[in-house]
Amino acid sequence: MEPVLSRHFHLPEPPDLKAYGDYRALRAALEQKPADLIDQIGQTALRGYGGAGFPLARKWSAVAADAPRPHYMVINLDETEPGSFKDRQLLYRDPHQIVEAILVSGYIQGADRAFVFVRGEYAEGAEGLQRAVDEAREAGLIGKNVLGSGYSLDIDVHLSAGRYICGEETALLNALEGRRANPRSKPPFPFQKGLWGKPTLVNNLETVCQVPGIVLNGPDWFKAQGINGGEGTKLYSVCGPVKNPGFWELPMGTTARELIYEHAGGMLDGRELTAFLPGGASTAFLLPEHVDAPMHFESVAKLRSRFGTCGIIVLDDATCPLDFLIAINKFFVRESCGFCTPCRDGLPYAHSILERIEAGQGKPGDREHLLELCGKIAPNSFCAFAPGAVMPMESGLNVFADVIEAHIEQGGCPWQHEPARRAV
Repeated sequence: MEPVLSRHFHLPEPPDLKAYGDYRALRAALEQKPADLIDQIGQTALRGYGGAGFPLARKWSAVAADAPRPHYMVINLDETEPGSFKDRQLLYRDPHQIVEAILVSGYIQGADRAFVFVRGEYAEGAEGLQRAVDEAREAGLIGKNVLGSGYSLDIDVHLSAGRYICGEETALLNALEGRRANPRSKPPFPFQKGLWGKPTLVNNLETVCQVPGIVLNGPDWFKAQGINGGEGTKLYSVCGPVKNPGFWELPMGTTARELIYEHAGGMLDGRELTAFLPGGASTAFLLPEHVDAPMHFESVAKLRSRFGTCGIIVLDDATCPLDFLIAINKFFVRESCGFCTPCRDGLPYAHSILERIEAGQGKPGDREHLLELCGKIAPNSFCAFAPGAVMPMESGLNVFADVIEAHIEQGGCPWQHEPARRAV
C-alpha cells in the first residue's frame, strides 16, 4: 500500500511549501463544483474519525444554501482521548497537508473562515502549523481570491487552554468564543447555529486530510484502499504492554491481530493478552477471541463496542483489571466539566466504590450497584461525555466480574499476592 496520509512522515523535518508541492488537490478541487465533490465523497464510506463516525458527505450537505453568512469551518485537533495520538502525527510531521486539506474542505463546504483548535500540549506543533499557514498565505493560497478562483478562505490556529471536554464539538465552540467549555443544548445543531451564532461544521483533522486524496483520485480509488469491508486508509495506533507501541497508516479493516501482534510486535515477554479497548479509553472492552475482527466502524459495532479513533489500548495478564478501570475512571472524573449532576456527582461516587473494592473494603452487591449507577449516569447526562466515560466501566464490570468479586471475597486485590505480576 502506498502511504497517503503518512507519505511525508519519513522525512527528518516537516516539509516546507517548496518540499511539499504545489497543492495539486486544491487546484483540482477549484476546477470542479462543490456539489459534485460532495457527491464524490458521498460515494465513499468516509466517516468522522474523531470518534462519532458520522458520514462526512451527509454532514457537509447539512448547511442550508440560504443560511446566513459567514459560514465557519472548525478543525477539532483537541486530541485528548487516552490512547489516541494519530492527529498529533499529522500536526508535527506534515502541517502543509493540513493546510491543503482545510482549503479543499472549506471550498467544498462553502466556508468563509476556518479555525484549527489545537490541544494545548501540542504547542510546538501549533507553531509549525502557523508557519505553514503563513507560507501558504504569502504564496496566495490562503486569503482573498485563492489562485484567482474567486474562492476566499482564511485560517486561524487556536491553542486550547485544555480539558478533555473541549473535544465535544459544542464545548469546543464555547471555548473558541472565550467562554467556559460547557456543552450546548442541541438543537440547534452547530450546522444551524454554531460559532458566534453562524452555521459551523466541526471536523476531525484526520477526516479532512482524507478528502484531498478523493478529489485527486476519485471515490473508487478510495474504496480500493481498504480491506475486509473497510474503505480508505487509517492511522491506527497501539499502546500498552506491547513490544513496539506506536502508530501506522494501514488499510481500513486491518485486523486487531495484525495491529497488536505484527505492527506492535506482540505482547511483552511473559505477558498474555487479557483484553483491549479498540477505540481509545471511552470504548467497551474486546477480548482475545475478537482479535481477528477487522478494525472498522461496522465490524467493531457488531461486537458491541465502538471503533472511536481506533487507538487500541492493550490490557495484559500482569495488570489487575480493577486497577485498569480505576485509572480510566479517574481520568473521566477529573475531566468532567461539572455541568450536569449525573456526570459531576455520579462518576466520582462510582470511583469511590471502585477504590473501596480495591482497598479490600468491598461489600457484596457492590458490582451490581455500580452497574445500576452506569445505567443511570449515561442516559441522564447532558452530552456524550458521560456515556463515553461509563462505557469502559460498565463493560469492565461485566467482562471482569470474577476478578471484581474475588476482590470483594478475598478482601483485597488477588494480584497483591503475586508482586512480580503487578502492572509496571
